[in-house]
Amino acid sequence: ELLNGLRFGEPTLPLTKRLLAGAVHGIGGYGNCMGIPTVGGELFFHKSFNGNCLVNAFALGLVHKDHVFTGNAKGVGNPILYVGSKTGRDGIHGATMASEVFDEGSDEKRPTVQVGDPFQEKLLLEACLEAMNTDAIVGIQDMGAAGLTSSTYEMADRAGTGVILHLDKVPQRETNMNPYELMLSESQERMLIVAEKGKEQVLYDIFAHWELDAVQIGEVTNTGTVELMWHNEAVSSMPVSLLTSAAPEYRWPEREPADFEHRTSLTLEHFPEVEDATAAWKDILHDPNTASRFPVFSQYDSTVRTNTVIHPGGDAAVIRIKSDQRYHLGSRVMPEARGDASGPEKGVAMTLDCNSRYCAIDPRQGTALSVIEAARNITAVGATPIGISDCLNFGSPERPEGMWEIAEAIRGLGDAARALKVPVISGNVSLYNETKGTAILPTPTIAMVGLIADASNCVPAQFQHDGDCVLMLGATRDELGGSEYLARIHGIEKGKLPMVDYALEETTASLIRGLIEDGLLHSCHDVSAGGLAVALTESCLSPYTSCGVHIQSLESALRTDVRLFSESGIRYLVSCSQRVVDLIKDRAEKAGVPISAEGQVGGDAITIEGTASLSVSEAKDLWSTGVASLFA
Repeated sequence: ELLNGLRFGEPTLPLTKRLLAGAVHGIGGYGNCMGIPTVGGELFFHKSFNGNCLVNAFALGLVHKDHVFTGNAKGVGNPILYVGSKTGRDGIHGATMASEVFDEGSDEKRPTVQVGDPFQEKLLLEACLEAMNTDAIVGIQDMGAAGLTSSTYEMADRAGTGVILHLDKVPQRETNMNPYELMLSESQERMLIVAEKGKEQVLYDIFAHWELDAVQIGEVTNTGTVELMWHNEAVSSMPVSLLTSAAPEYRWPEREPADFEHRTSLTLEHFPEVEDATAAWKDILHDPNTASRFPVFSQYDSTVRTNTVIHPGGDAAVIRIKSDQRYHLGSRVMPEARGDASGPEKGVAMTLDCNSRYCAIDPRQGTALSVIEAARNITAVGATPIGISDCLNFGSPERPEGMWEIAEAIRGLGDAARALKVPVISGNVSLYNETKGTAILPTPTIAMVGLIADASNCVPAQFQHDGDCVLMLGATRDELGGSEYLARIHGIEKGKLPMVDYALEETTASLIRGLIEDGLLHSCHDVSAGGLAVALTESCLSPYTSCGVHIQSLESALRTDVRLFSESGIRYLVSCSQRVVDLIKDRAEKAGVPISAEGQVGGDAITIEGTASLSVSEAKDLWSTGVASLFA
């Protein structure tokens, strides 16, 4: 299953529209052809990304815990096999380009983009799975950034060995390629395999069946070096550690920005209360940062393999682990398949989150809030968070203020992960995202995975039945700093961010998960970007259905714009049948979780009594066209 996090520049720019359409087309085309569902993601527009768009991808797979393969080059004398597509000149210097800032002449330095072939990748995937069902593979790794260079050095380093490569044996799709090009090419759909000596033919036969190249290009040595041969002549020999463990480690100076205190101290007194709440609500609904993402995810296949329980458009996607999937990995049938596979089918929840605007105001707290938001999304479907993977996107670490942003974000990530007891198990970085001296907003993208014991218990974000009771669990506070409301209506991207209270987070999350597990809720949606106004709209609308709702805020002492647009966390909009509402209220009271709004599903308007109201038809028109217009 796949998730993606997209960042683009100002939506009014023709370049932004072209990049958005191209990225979405590429994600959809590749994933759809591979037969892997794309089940969610996020999208954000901001002028800081005018020169550097971001496309982060997260993939989740199923593996038997006793059948995990790693990328290491163990066993002196074992052959090294190159498998997959042929090597071309595409992508050379892609990795080094990623560590440069862009200026007026940068377009001339951009490398040739790799030519992806999803059908070839599908063949490679199936061939590798089949090969892994044999006992012929010692280690395996893809050729990603820096191609053969990274894969050979990293595999040798993990095993404490060396390798010798005969580069003239590398399958090539272009003429007159030299060793330098072959080592740095980032051509796609390629893997490096260390095979068990004497069992090479098994692998040759498998890859031949899938019509893929499989060629021995070297072997494992005990020299501790990577030796490169070209037509039997040595052209390079370097210690493995030179590019791995012995590589220099930098710790650049950190400096808190001079305006940090000013940008985090803005409060309600610094701007006027909204004059026309309904007009502001309409404006925010049509904003590409809060409008429906259906125009994006409708281009992705989220149904292939028929495992998706909750599709894109909710808080988190949920994937069912079918009974037979627990034991069949590729074509390999695990011995446990002979046992009883009946009973509830587990569900895996997935979400991807980052509030770049929060992180620009206060990197530490903003990153922590991004982790917390991911946990709320996992909780809202009924799952328990179990793991985090991250992609840390920043500007140059060589600027003291830039290094401070990076370090503070990592500290915030660590704070939240430890407090929520969710381990960070993988991740990567993308630095030097600057154009002409302007860096992107800090974007530490958080991918979080959760587990639910019975996938049939999970609930969607949208209201399900007319007449259902609606409750908002959790309190609203005077918190508008960094909000979509301030940015869209007042043009302000400052302010004190919503508070962090880990104890209350866990108390409320436990309450929500318990209510879902006991079958008491029909829907659940956390309140985040855009506040109650946007969350209520999203609960009423989907690409396929719509309904009205009438609620009464129980927090009348708050300013109108705070009631509507505050992004105070630890709030969930839930719906349930009338017969269980008293039970839910009782459980909330015992948990110490306040109820801040109450109402009922139904009618042809979305109404917050005494505050603002929109007809369902107008709300749907505004919400559904904000992003769709960018694809026109």
